[in-house]
Amino acid sequence: MRLPDLIRLTTSSFLAYRMRSFLTALGIAIGITAVILLTSIGEGLHQFVLSEFSQFGTNLIAIQPGKTQTQGGNAGIFGSVRTISLEDAEALRHLPNVEYVNPSVTGNAELRANGKTRRTTVIGAGHNLPQVLSSRMQSGSFLPDDDPTQARAQVVLGAKVRQELFAGQNPLGSYLRIGGQRYRVIGVMEPKGQMLGFDMDDTVFIPAARALELFNRPGLMEIQLSYKASADLNSVTRAITARLKDRHGREDFTLIPQEKALEVLGSVLDVITFAVGALGGISLLVGGVGILTIMTMAVSERTAEIGLLRALGARENQVLTLFLGEAMLLSALGGLAGLALGVGIAQGLHLFIPALPVHTPWLFAVLAELSAVSIGLAAGVIPARRAARLDPVDALRTE
Repeated sequence: MRLPDLIRLTTSSFLAYRMRSFLTALGIAIGITAVILLTSIGEGLHQFVLSEFSQFGTNLIAIQPGKTQTQGGNAGIFGSVRTISLEDAEALRHLPNVEYVNPSVTGNAELRANGKTRRTTVIGAGHNLPQVLSSRMQSGSFLPDDDPTQARAQVVLGAKVRQELFAGQNPLGSYLRIGGQRYRVIGVMEPKGQMLGFDMDDTVFIPAARALELFNRPGLMEIQLSYKASADLNSVTRAITARLKDRHGREDFTLIPQEKALEVLGSVLDVITFAVGALGGISLLVGGVGILTIMTMAVSERTAEIGLLRALGARENQVLTLFLGEAMLLSALGGLAGLALGVGIAQGLHLFIPALPVHTPWLFAVLAELSAVSIGLAAGVIPARRAARLDPVDALRTE
C-alpha cells in the first residue's frame, strides 16, 4: 500500500462519518481547552505573584525580632529577649557587601491637613528606603540622613494621600498632623500601586525614631537590607548573623532572604500550575475513552473493508497503521481546535476582566497537543490490532 493510498483511506473515513468524527474530536478539544484555560490562569497568577514580590528587588534580606521556632511561625517581638533597634541597623551598614539599610516600623494613625482627616498607614523609615525598596520620588526629597536620636518632624506622602489631602495643591512645605504631632511635608512618592492588597500609595513616611515614639514601641518591627548583586547570599547572611549575635549575645532574630522566599514561592506556584493543568488533563482521558469507543465501533462496521484490503495484499502492519493513523488524526485535529479555543477564551477573559492575570504557557500548549496525540495513539492501539489480526476470509464473509 502506497503512502498516498494510506492517507486517502485515512481521511475518507472522516468524510464518510462526519458527525461521528466531529463528536470524537470534540471530546479531545474540550480536554485541551480545559488544560489551556486552567494553566493560563495558573501561570498568569504565578507571574503576577512573583512580580508583586520582586517589584522591590531580589537582593533583599529582612531581619525580624524573634527566632523562628521548629513549630513554625515567628516568635516576633514578644518572643525575643532583646528587640532589634536603630543601633542594630546602624551597625549593619558597615558590613561588607551591604549597600543600603532601612529600619522599619509600621502602624496606623490619623492625619489632619487642610481641614481634612484621613486614617492611613504610617511607616517609620530611614533615609535609604527608596534605594532598598526600589522606589522613586515624584517631587521633593525623601527623609534626610539625620541623627536617629534627633530626627526632625518631616514627612513624605504617598501618591494617594497627597491626592486626598492636597488635591490641586503643591504640598511641599505644608504641614499636617500625624497622631496630634505636627510634621512638615518634604516630598511625594511616585505611585507604586498595591502589593497583595496593601496599598503602597496610601501611606506616609516619617523618621523611624519618631514612629517608635508615635506607636510607643520598644524596638523596630523589621530591618530591610539590600546587598550587592555580585555578593554571595550565604556570606552576607553569615556576616549579619555574626554582627547581631555579637550585639545581642544570642541569635534572637530571624533572617528572611527575598531570594530564598521567591524560590520557595516559585516552587509552590509551579506545583499549583501543574495541578490545575492535571485537573484539565482528566478531560483528555475522557476524550481518549471516546476515541477508544469510536475506533472499536469503526472496526466492527468496517470488517468487510478490512477483509477486502487483506485479500488485495495489504499486510497486518499496514492495516494497523491505517487505524492508528485515524485515531491520531482525530486526536490531533481535536487538540488543535482545543488549543485555539482555550487561548481564545483565556484572552477573552483577560480582555473583559483586565485584573485577571492570564498568560498562556506555550510549553504547556505543546505538551497538551503531544498528550492529545499520544492518547489518540494509545486509545487506537487495541482496535487497530484487532483489525490487523482479522482473518481475510472470515472478514469477507461478514459482507
